[in-house]
Amino acid sequence: MADPVCPKCAGTMEAGVIPDMGYGRVWVSSWIKGGDKGPLGGLKMWGKPRFEIAAYRCVKCGYVECYAKSETKS
Repeated sequence: MADPVCPKCAGTMEAGVIPDMGYGRVWVSSWIKGGDKGPLGGLKMWGKPRFEIAAYRCVKCGYVECYAKSETKS
């Protein structure tokens, strides 16, 4: 995505990521279709396509907008 413009104030948007932390590591957050929960309350994600989330923040008003990028391997 090339130089997006803020839909709220027309300011400049800067690219970034939303970190997902756990087990002593940090990953880029992902989008996964559905949201089915398993018997212990965790999400069923095995074998589902994942899409890394790209986030853009407006430097003028702080608005954040997220986009699912191309599929990544699980």
